[in-house]
Amino acid sequence: VQLQASGGGLVQPGGSLNLSCAGSGFTLDDYSIGWFRQAPGKEREGVACIMKSNGEIYYADSVQGRFTVSRDNAKNTLYLLMNSLKPEDTAVYYCAADGILAWGCRPPLYDYWGQGTLVTVSS
Repeated sequence: VQLQASGGGLVQPGGSLNLSCAGSGFTLDDYSIGWFRQAPGKEREGVACIMKSNGEIYYADSVQGRFTVSRDNAKNTLYLLMNSLKPEDTAVYYCAADGILAWGCRPPLYDYWGQGTLVTVSS
């Protein structure tokens, strides 16, 4: 199982970014998969996850209504569309997957991780 995240960058407050996470060695649809982030000096946290059991989606309260997670099974790719970005969204964003997990969006629950992509929200 390999995950490759991309799409980070520098964006002004109020702007948008679309992150991608390409999966290989497994079928995305068979795994719980999600986005996580870690800001400087803070613990890694779950941002948005799609559960393997029923496709249910979890969003952290801090991003609800601004971020949208989706997946393209044909491309085996996970996306995170981030709108109305705020300086507090600045972090390294990671994608992760787990083949057994039925529900949850906490980092310790996920076995497979991609490298991070840095998102900086600043004017």
